Formats: sequence, structure tokens, C-alpha cells
Amino acid sequence: MADATPTTAPPPTPPALDADTAARLYRDMLLIRRFEEKAGQLYGMGLIGGFCHLYIGQEAVVVGMQACVGESDQIITAYRDHGHMLAAGMDPKGVMAELAGRITGYSKGKGGSMHMFSTEKRFYGGHGIVGAQVPLGTGLAFANRYRKSTGVCLTYFGDGAANQGQVYESFNMAELWKLPIVYIVENNQYAMGTSVNRASADKHFYNRGASFGIPGEQVDGMDVEAVHAAAKHAITWCREGNGPIILEMQTYRYRGHSMSDPAKYRSREEVNEVREKRDPIEHFGQKLIQRGQLDADGLKAVDRQIRLIVNTAAEFAAESPEPDPDELYTDVYA
Repeated sequence: MADATPTTAPPPTPPALDADTAARLYRDMLLIRRFEEKAGQLYGMGLIGGFCHLYIGQEAVVVGMQACVGESDQIITAYRDHGHMLAAGMDPKGVMAELAGRITGYSKGKGGSMHMFSTEKRFYGGHGIVGAQVPLGTGLAFANRYRKSTGVCLTYFGDGAANQGQVYESFNMAELWKLPIVYIVENNQYAMGTSVNRASADKHFYNRGASFGIPGEQVDGMDVEAVHAAAKHAITWCREGNGPIILEMQTYRYRGHSMSDPAKYRSREEVNEVREKRDPIEHFGQKLIQRGQLDADGLKAVDRQIRLIVNTAAEFAAESPEPDPDELYTDVYA
């Protein structure tokens, strides 16, 4: 078996980021948090229908990763995807409008929460079938290699999807052809309502590629600086032609699997403990204050700006028209 250990690794204690980068990461995480909170409110009001899977608690993962991508890199993910869209730079108004099924949304109101795309931002979905995005992301990486592009594909999936057979078929192909792809396992501890401890014989998801010779790393997904350091290392690893790499992000979701899930399979005390001890936004904000990179008033000002952006997005969605019924017959094959 090939050596499953990378030749280099990110520092065990990631370096502190410069003030501008740190402030941007804090802002991006807070944008996702406030957007998802608003989406939950609109769902309760009936403006958003269907399924809606919120990303609250996991913000550090996608923000830390996306801060390291280049102009030719791509992103593809699963159905807990609104945070990924925002981190990729998609307009909050267009994302919220799509959630509300409006013509001004990214998929003209036909994709909803789980299926919106942006070729401009190289965002290839949002996919509702568990694990389906993994072979698709592998295909994007193959296209990069075939075209001799420098692009790397960031492919996100959860701990539940990690047990799907198509994931291992993708691992085999990616290592065989040395494809430039970072597999990011967002291990939020629960696949729908089932704990990782009850569903996975091997709970070390970073090691799932060992039999193929794919290196893997376990990362504190509640620490945006740790994610940022791991992302820089992983993307460089792929861009230099070394093939795929797996990052297991140990994170946590505060809400149920979807808006219809009361999450009775875990205690309120468990959730509150994570919020108090590991919240990615609160703890990073305190770091910024301790370092003198932002003060308490600065954090409050960022929050006010973010709330204005999110409220504007909600108003835009509510005021946008629904798609014409004829839209059912457009974009069927493309």
C-alpha cells in the first residue's frame, strides 16, 4: 500500500491571521449565521417551503476552506449548502430568493434549498441525493487534469455520506489518476438522527482513504484558523500534482437535520455545551479582541452590517415574483 502520510502537514498550532484576513473570516462566518437564522424564520412563516437544512454551527469549515481557493478552483457540496454558496461569494439576495422559490433566485426558483448553482462563482451545487456530489466532484477534478488546468475541486460531504459506496469508487479513481481534489468530510456527529458512534464502524473519517493511499488529516472544524491552515496545505498538495487528500472537519450542527427535525435524539445540554465551549464565531470574536485586531464595538458594527444585508435579502425574496408556469419547460437539459 502507498504511504498514506503527506510529505508536509499544516502546523499543529496554526499561525494567527493578519487583521484584514481575520476580520473577513469573522464577517463571512457571521453572514452565514445570520442568513441561516433568517432562513429559519422565513421557513416558519411559510415563505420558504420544502426541505431546508441549516448550517448553523458549521460556519468555520466552509469559510476557512473558501478563503484559500484560487480563481480556477471549484466547489461542490450536499444539501446543507446555503453557507457554501455565501462563502463562495454568491449574492445573498439570489440565494434567499431561490429558497423562496422566486424567479430572481439562482435557479429561477426551480431548485430551492438543495439545488442552486453559479457558473460565475464555480459553484456546482447543492445536491439532494446523499453522496451524489462526490463522484461529480471527482469528475470536475478529472476535467481539470484532462484540460491541464491548475484548478482544484473542493468536494464536501457529511459523515453519513461517508459510508456510501460511490464515495469509495471515487477515492479509487481519484488516487489512480492523481486527481486534484480535496474531499472534505463535515463530521457534524449526526447523520440525520443517528450518531456517528452508532452508524460507523470506523469513526476516523480522515483515514477512510488509507487503503487507496490517500492522505488524510483531522481538523478542528470549529476553529476557522485551523481550517484555514489545513485548507492551504491541502489545496497546495493537490495543485502540485500529488493527487487527492481527505480533510475530516470535526464540527457540530446546532439545529436538527432539517427544519422538520425536532432533534430529540440528543439532549439540550449537549448542544448548549458545544455552544458555550466551541462556538466558532463567538470564540473567534474573542480572539480578535484579545489580539487587538477588533474591539467589542467593532464586532457589534459588523453584526449591524450583516443584519442589514440579510434583511435586505429577505425583503428582496419576499417582493420577487414567482416563476411563470412556462418555466417548467425551460433548462430541462442544460
